[in-house]
Amino acid sequence: MIPTDVSARFDVPRAPATEPTAARAAAPVRPVDAATLVLVDRSRRTPRILLGRRNPALKFMPGKFVFPGGRVDPQDRRVPVYGMLDTESERRLLARVTRPSAARARALALAAIRETCEETGLLIGTREAGTPENLPPSWQGFGDAGVFPSLEALTFVARAITPPSLPRRFDTRFFLADAGEIAHREERNIGPDTELVELAWMTFSEAKAAEVPRITLVIIEEVEARLKAGNRPWTPVPFYFSRAGRMLRETLA
Repeated sequence: MIPTDVSARFDVPRAPATEPTAARAAAPVRPVDAATLVLVDRSRRTPRILLGRRNPALKFMPGKFVFPGGRVDPQDRRVPVYGMLDTESERRLLARVTRPSAARARALALAAIRETCEETGLLIGTREAGTPENLPPSWQGFGDAGVFPSLEALTFVARAITPPSLPRRFDTRFFLADAGEIAHREERNIGPDTELVELAWMTFSEAKAAEVPRITLVIIEEVEARLKAGNRPWTPVPFYFSRAGRMLRETLA
């Protein structure tokens, strides 16, 4: 498969021509595994997605609207869960990675659920399986609420790796879940001292017009197209990455 060059849609920083050779030759930062959750509310005629505005005081993407998410934590590998990832999502999560394993795919999905809880107070899961026990500290909110995190609620829909020219890099997997999978809502103070200072349910048109990072805009468009096509399990998953200073798009079929 020949990857599609989509550089025109991104601002891909390049090293200045006058930068010292040693600096240009330095090895790029290795991206860390991260996960993000795109929550869709289809209870109204026009679907809406959840975005949060990042604290303007943060160094990374200050003031931008983003999906809740963050890096994978080692504790995400040892959380009791309800159900399993669908076969297509797990297979694609294991593609194009070093040391693929079912445990890694599972941890990526769980990281999206945990980060969403931490940043928004929304717990994705079920109360039908009782109360989870022996939870790591970062997951204790699920135990307190009697909610098992549900892997069945998530579908893997996109992947993007931060360009090697940047000092902070993430290999981010984007998951999709319906707002109907929210089993519990914690009272969460969103304000000037939190990572997200505002939460907003937006239509796709509103989200595309909001102050979002370029990659977030691209994923919004990808998810909108996926939903319009029926969100079929076999729909290919877009994969964005950089090569030789160009941003490329392939699909994980």
